Amino acid sequence: IRESATLTRDVLEQHFSDLKGTLKKLLDERLMSLLQEVDAIEQESIKPLDECQKLIEHGISTADDLLREGESAVHGDVGQQNEKLCSFTKKALHIQLDSLPEVPSLVDVPCLSAQLDDCLLTILKDQIFRHGTVASRPPVQLEEFVEKPGGILVRWCKVDDDFIPQDYRLQYRKSAASHFEDVYVGSETEFIVLHIDPNVDYQFRVCARGDGRQEWSPWSVPQIGRTTLVPHEWTAGLEGYSLSSRRNIALRNDSQSCGVLYSKAPTYSCGQTLTFRIETVGQPDRRDSLGVCVEQQNGSDSLQRDKAVCISTNGAVFVNGKEMTNQLPAVTSGSTVTFDMEVVQLGPCSNEGGNFKLRVTISSNNREVVFDWVLDQCCGSLYFGCSFSYPGWKVLVF
Repeated sequence: IRESATLTRDVLEQHFSDLKGTLKKLLDERLMSLLQEVDAIEQESIKPLDECQKLIEHGISTADDLLREGESAVHGDVGQQNEKLCSFTKKALHIQLDSLPEVPSLVDVPCLSAQLDDCLLTILKDQIFRHGTVASRPPVQLEEFVEKPGGILVRWCKVDDDFIPQDYRLQYRKSAASHFEDVYVGSETEFIVLHIDPNVDYQFRVCARGDGRQEWSPWSVPQIGRTTLVPHEWTAGLEGYSLSSRRNIALRNDSQSCGVLYSKAPTYSCGQTLTFRIETVGQPDRRDSLGVCVEQQNGSDSLQRDKAVCISTNGAVFVNGKEMTNQLPAVTSGSTVTFDMEVVQLGPCSNEGGNFKLRVTISSNNREVVFDWVLDQCCGSLYFGCSFSYPGWKVLVF
């Protein structure tokens, strides 16, 4: 409580300090804009009046000079009087002393004033006193961490009955990292975080955005999650497939070589969920396969064989090489295919010749098939694999 209270005080003080600086900057910018507007109006309005004043002053000065010259001609010597009067007369005829520039009426001359609405203070006061809230607890909290190979399934839940969420935002960071980063934003209440190093602590937190709101709620209490399961990886080096840097994505390339791409090790165990996600699709073929097997058989070009269960890209399900009557939808770009297995029999040999039975559930596109897979040996862990006859297929495993 003390730690969160101290952190909340620091956040509030920093936020309002930043707000003060921003408001001062905005007020200074507005003041500068209004002063520039005053300068512009003043310069634009005063220019014709200044020109008019200059013309009037010039006319008065000219008339004054002519008046002096006339007085000089009248009071001068008799010999020069005629010459001066002649010169005075010529100048007087050329100078229009009876005309002045048009002077605008007083009501047409701009008279600047500042209009300042005092209601701004009232509006700001109302907004400021409603700005910010202090919550005793966040409306959503982390609920569960489920270990996945190379990942963690994170679940969260709403703890405030009055809060109506629109979106959730999940963040995580390594225990040694300083900054959280977004890993999911959406309406679901669970998400599988991939690319997790095994046996390393990760810190998670979640928040939510209320229906019709723009701001996010306070963060949940950060919690530690980790996985002890090594990530699933494809075997590198097979000519027909290109792998991502983490070797969890396989792309069927343009090579003519065709075969089954297996996992690097038998990392799938009963009780776990194995997921294939189709990132891109190519031309389908009836020999295509996605599934699990007891052992690698490098001479085979498909998992539609003994000691393997798989699904073809057209949705056909094969158990030990035999096609089942039940069929799943054909896979498309973005489809996920999941395998779940559990041990249902372990004992002496049955009439079918096996002594180890697994109950297998294969799901794809919101449909699933369930069957028993009979083996003649106990298998604690299994390989997974895929095979595609044509290029363009890309599949992620986790």
